[in-house]
Amino acid sequence: MAKIQAIRGMNDILPEQTPVWQFVESTVRRVLSQYGYQEIRMPVVEQTDLFKRSIGEVTDIVEKEMYTFEDRNGDSLTLRPEGTAGCVRAAEEHGLLFNQTRRLWYTGPMFRHERPQKGRYRQFHQIGVECFGMNGPDIDAELLVLTARLWRELGLGEHTRLEINSIGTSAARREYREALVAYLSGYRNQLDEDSQRRLESNPLRILDSKHSATQQLLADAPRLEDYLDEESVEHFRELRALLDAAGIDYTVNPRLVRGLDYYGKTVFEWITDSLGAQGTVCAGGRYDGLVEQLGGKPTFAVGFAMGLERLILLLETLNLVPSSANGNVDVYVTAMGGATVAPALALGESLRSVLPEARIMSHCGGGSFKSQMKKADRSGARYALILGENELAAGTVGLKPLRSDEPQQDVDQTELAGVLKELLGR
Repeated sequence: MAKIQAIRGMNDILPEQTPVWQFVESTVRRVLSQYGYQEIRMPVVEQTDLFKRSIGEVTDIVEKEMYTFEDRNGDSLTLRPEGTAGCVRAAEEHGLLFNQTRRLWYTGPMFRHERPQKGRYRQFHQIGVECFGMNGPDIDAELLVLTARLWRELGLGEHTRLEINSIGTSAARREYREALVAYLSGYRNQLDEDSQRRLESNPLRILDSKHSATQQLLADAPRLEDYLDEESVEHFRELRALLDAAGIDYTVNPRLVRGLDYYGKTVFEWITDSLGAQGTVCAGGRYDGLVEQLGGKPTFAVGFAMGLERLILLLETLNLVPSSANGNVDVYVTAMGGATVAPALALGESLRSVLPEARIMSHCGGGSFKSQMKKADRSGARYALILGENELAAGTVGLKPLRSDEPQQDVDQTELAGVLKELLGR
């Protein structure tokens, strides 16, 4: 019988890999907590109309990439391709938005049927941050200051750069879109295939084209900043002043747009030059019209999302994964003889109570001294505790360093916790 394997582009995260994920997730959680953000958890399946109405029916995501199916009741459901729409739906459904300000975040898997490549998968994981009820550029600035702090915490401060832009209101974009289409229509045959298709469906995305010939055509195209409304211009000016005051370096990229229809005014991307084409590690912007678009009252909103796979790939590429994220245990407790099994288990329990941050593994399954020490070494533990019948009778434990040439020593059980605390720096 053939073995069943994982679906292409949907990857297992193995025990050797999860410590890096835990390191990144815990760092993000800590930073967000410092700023007072609250976690929200949404289902991975939503009504298909939620994404059609929010993302836009003529986007690549809705047209090509969503995992959509009918359930047994005939309802059209979709595995979430992104988190913002579901967060808005949940916040509105449960009355979290009206006359309130909210700072929310979430994490979990997203799903898009696209060609898998390094750093981009069909099931991928994101951390998203969404803020509601705040109109000023100060909340936009806070999100960028927050992410800059996160990069420093992860050691990525010198490996990321910020690009920002303003894409104005929907009315301003509509006027600009007409001018852009009129200009590019004269060069239709010179556009790359994707841009030719987008000329009819989502022409602003052509600004983001990576095709060199298309970029050359855009050099003389109408400029979005010339069509911005006065409010958007002032909002962007104030945002830049706040970033300058906070010491956040950035570049204004006049061709930066977002691929989802709901964005307006501020848009931004954090980019790295260390991952080749997959350079965006965090992106977002304002989406003041989305809550109303999904049936709620008009609500100011801004947020961002970052892909965990790409972030972890960046840390690994730059050798910035800390040694503490290796997943190894600190102490391996052995039991040499049948009479020592119960005392060894009890010893492990007492140490976990006194040293709650330490990773302590108790040997199970019996075996000779040699086999137990082999398993202790394979665990990656820094120290093995040897409890034999002689040690049990004497009230001591053998403490054997496994990562150095220091000699084994006998330690009184009453002093063991203090000795380990000092050795482990806990």
